[in-house]
Amino acid sequence: MNRLFLLTITLAAAAALPLQAQGGNPLIAEAKQAYTGIKNNLTKMADKMPEENYSFKPTPEIRNFGQEVAHIADAQLRTCSGLNGEAKTPNAASKTSKADLVAALKESFAECDKAFDGTTDANAMEMTKGARPRTRIGTLTGNTTHDNEMYGAMAVYLRLKGIVPPSSEGR
Repeated sequence: MNRLFLLTITLAAAAALPLQAQGGNPLIAEAKQAYTGIKNNLTKMADKMPEENYSFKPTPEIRNFGQEVAHIADAQLRTCSGLNGEAKTPNAASKTSKADLVAALKESFAECDKAFDGTTDANAMEMTKGARPRTRIGTLTGNTTHDNEMYGAMAVYLRLKGIVPPSSEGR
C-alpha cells in the first residue's frame, strides 16, 4: 500500500512539474489542504475533550487520551523539525495536564506549518537524511496519514464519553 501511495505521489509530482514553471505549488497545496483539515480536527478534538477525561482509557491495554495527544505532538515535532533542519527533542509525553498537552500539540503543528511552508513542488522530491531516508513530500504525507489514523482512534474516546468528534459535528 505504501509503495502504491508513493508511486502516486511521484507521478503527481512529475505531472505537476510543468505547472511549477507557470508558478505556484499545486502538489504541495493539495498535500497541505489534507494536512490542514486533520490539523483543525485534532486541535478541536483536543479542546473538546474535558480535562478530567484526558486520563480516560477505553481499555487498560492502550494509551489514555492525553497520551494519544502527546504521541501526536511528539511524532510531529520530531518529524517536522527534522525537515526544518533543526531536529528538536520532543517532551509532550512527560506532560499530563490538558493545557500543557494542547500547547505541545499546537507547537508541533507550528513546526509542521513551517515544514509545509518550506516545501515547494521543486524540492518535494528531495531526500531527507537519517536512518529512514524519504522524500520531503513523502515525509509530510506520512505525517498527515499518521494524524488521520490517530484521529480515527481517538474519535472512539470522544464517542465513549458522549462527545461528537469535530468531523461529525453538524450531521
